[in-house]
Amino acid sequence: MYLNRITLIGFLGGDAEKKVSNATNIAVLSLATKTSWKNNAGEWESRTEWHRCVAFGRLAEFAATLTKGAHVAVEGELRSHEYQREIAVGTQTTSLPQRVWEIRLDSVLKLERTARRESTGDGDPEVPR
Repeated sequence: MYLNRITLIGFLGGDAEKKVSNATNIAVLSLATKTSWKNNAGEWESRTEWHRCVAFGRLAEFAATLTKGAHVAVEGELRSHEYQREIAVGTQTTSLPQRVWEIRLDSVLKLERTARRESTGDGDPEVPR
């Protein structure tokens, strides 16, 4: 048995990037997650991780409406792909293999802050799988 599932909750670092490839809608999200801990001196430290998230089809149409700062929960599959990266040094050009990791999304849930939800009366919009 195998399982490749990832669930992340965080904030978007920028507006969703909209693309179309072979008549398929694509949305790329840059999602920030943060981990905090106390060091040996008792002071708080933190680290932010950035995740590339990609949605396709109907899910991409919804994800493309998300803007910088949106609080979201995403779920999907961790994937990697490799491409040749061109590096120029002076007049010389070199091609190096570059591996990219991304989350291929199955679900995107927009999380609203409590005060905002109470004032608008809206629930959490979610696009089904």
